[in-house]
Amino acid sequence: MKHSIACAPPATSGSLLDALAAAQHEADHFRTSVEMARHISWSADANGAIRTVSARWTEVTGIDVAKALDSGWLDALHPDDVERTLQIWHRALETAASTDVDYRLYTPCGYRWFRACASPRCDRDGAVLAWFGTLEDIDDRKRAETALQASEERFRMAAEAAGIGIWDYDALRGKRLWSDVFRAMLGLAADAPAEPATALALVVPEDRPILQQLVDSIGHGDTHPRFELTVRIHRANDGALRWMQTSGWRVKAANGRMERILVTVRDVTEQLTAEQRVRWAAEHDPLTGLVNRAAFNRLLEDAIERTTRATDAVLTLALFDVDHLKETNDTVGHEAGDLLLRTVAERLVDALGSDAVVARLGGDEFAAIVEDAPDALAEDRLRSALRALREPVVIDSITLDCQATAGIASYPRDGRGGRDLLKTADLALYDGKASARGDLSRFRPEMRANMQRRTSMLSVARMIARDDRVMPFYQPKVRLSDGTLSGFEALLRWRHDTLGVQGPDTIAAAFDDLTAAISLGERMLERVCADLARWRDQGLVLTRVALNLSPAEFRRDDLFDRIMGQLHRHDLPAELLELEVTETVFLGRGADSVGDTLAAFHRAGVTVALDDFGTGYASLKHLREYPVDVIKIDRSFVADLLTDPGDAAIVQAVLGLANQLGIAVVAEGVETAEQAAYLLARDCELAQGYLFGRPMPADDAGALLAAAASTIGAPRCDRPRSRT
Repeated sequence: MKHSIACAPPATSGSLLDALAAAQHEADHFRTSVEMARHISWSADANGAIRTVSARWTEVTGIDVAKALDSGWLDALHPDDVERTLQIWHRALETAASTDVDYRLYTPCGYRWFRACASPRCDRDGAVLAWFGTLEDIDDRKRAETALQASEERFRMAAEAAGIGIWDYDALRGKRLWSDVFRAMLGLAADAPAEPATALALVVPEDRPILQQLVDSIGHGDTHPRFELTVRIHRANDGALRWMQTSGWRVKAANGRMERILVTVRDVTEQLTAEQRVRWAAEHDPLTGLVNRAAFNRLLEDAIERTTRATDAVLTLALFDVDHLKETNDTVGHEAGDLLLRTVAERLVDALGSDAVVARLGGDEFAAIVEDAPDALAEDRLRSALRALREPVVIDSITLDCQATAGIASYPRDGRGGRDLLKTADLALYDGKASARGDLSRFRPEMRANMQRRTSMLSVARMIARDDRVMPFYQPKVRLSDGTLSGFEALLRWRHDTLGVQGPDTIAAAFDDLTAAISLGERMLERVCADLARWRDQGLVLTRVALNLSPAEFRRDDLFDRIMGQLHRHDLPAELLELEVTETVFLGRGADSVGDTLAAFHRAGVTVALDDFGTGYASLKHLREYPVDVIKIDRSFVADLLTDPGDAAIVQAVLGLANQLGIAVVAEGVETAEQAAYLLARDCELAQGYLFGRPMPADDAGALLAAAASTIGAPRCDRPRSRT
């Protein structure tokens, strides 16, 4: 079987000539393009020997192309560039990697800078077959760069001579340069990294957001070419507070890309004008350096405005009250108290971070604003801050407790503006101080009602004191052994125009308020002394009257003088007065001064009674250390005395303890004869309660005095048994 094979017709001589002509034309075009190019083209063999160089070599250097072949081109290099260039070229030959090097070539007009670029041509196995490269004249650019560097160097030298620090950032290369002067300003070592975080760490916490905002704006491509700001730093080497004034320029390329940022820094601490210092002082607390109340109020309004503009944003305001600061001032001294406040400020700033605003509002009260954080996250940060505060503070080998109570409120839920938010946070703080000291309390709507009730009570209490509406009621105390009158307890009542006589529960909040408690206490003391003087003038034989003192009254230094002055004014002996205090006075502010005051009363002849014994927090050592003449067993133990073995055991224990210490005992709330008999059988000397008489007006108490004198004999004003 035959197979036919189709064959292409043989090329004619005409077509071959056409193909050769086309190839020659293409080669001529390539050669012409190379010759017309502004750069010099060249090639080399695998070993680096130059084999071809474009004619432009001769035009530029004036050297014949033939002399440039092999290694002859080296003769045209500047002598200072030969060694460096050969090292780079040999490394490229060894690694078969593209290379890029700048060097100077001889020209008839002198040496000029050129950029040499070369790339290898390799076979399929990666072996280098040849090298192809170009030479580009970059002399103008190089001279411009050199001039710029020289100019910058002159600028740096002038800046350093003027004491100006330089912070230079090359955004294209990602390189930062800090001058020696700038490092010295910051108190940094010469090898400290030129990083924004290094400088930011030295800025005082209140100013960090300002600098951070600038750093962030650079990253976000802020278009403003100039910027200026002044921040405070604590120098790294000695912690000194310094003011730094910065001026900066942003340089952008034609395509809008950031090329460079240059910042000059001057230490203007010594040059600050008096006006600037006054302005700073007007907005900052001199002890802690934190912003003060006035500045904080403005910052709070600004933060609320930002939160309002954002979607679903929440702002948390926290108020901190340092616990027991007055005790520290009273016992250790104000220097220790100041150290405690500075420590609280530093720990709050460190714990809450630079994005929170921390302020000292005055005294022992601090505040913080936490933005852009959900309620739960803000609470976690604030609780963490409270935990950080609890670390003890040591000064002169004395360990001080450090603790604060916090109240928080959130915008917009808990207040429509700064003033409302401060009120609600203060309500939460007040509630926390009463029920959760050392912890965090969040505002609840019912707190507002409680505060309104408290405010109303305080308003009524001030009116009562101002209008002299206080009227003591007297409840008799008797001796259980014979039922004779032993004395009275004066209980506060006040007169309402329409509702009549009101009890102290209607103004309970007033007894925790310093001003109101003192005013009411003065009115009660005046009325009791006046009643005693009137009974005396009526010819009645007087008996001791017990007067309650609130813990707030002990916070005034003139308590002893004020009470003794009233007794002297009415010509009454000190033995007629008994002062009843609760156990909380031994644990409140200025416990040491409370002890001194009670001791002064005791020496003067005034009896001191501890009221509501067993219901508070006093320890047995208080009975030994403080001048307590009388213990009053609280009515809560007496009420179930006959049915509750636990209450009976407590009563017996108190009676036994008092007997051992030589302290008289009064049982309160005795309402049945069985209770009285039980107490008498266990050597309880005195009692008071509805069984013996309810609280009564002064006239009825005078009548009871008269009746007691006529039917039983003159009531006695016995001094409690002396303690040994």
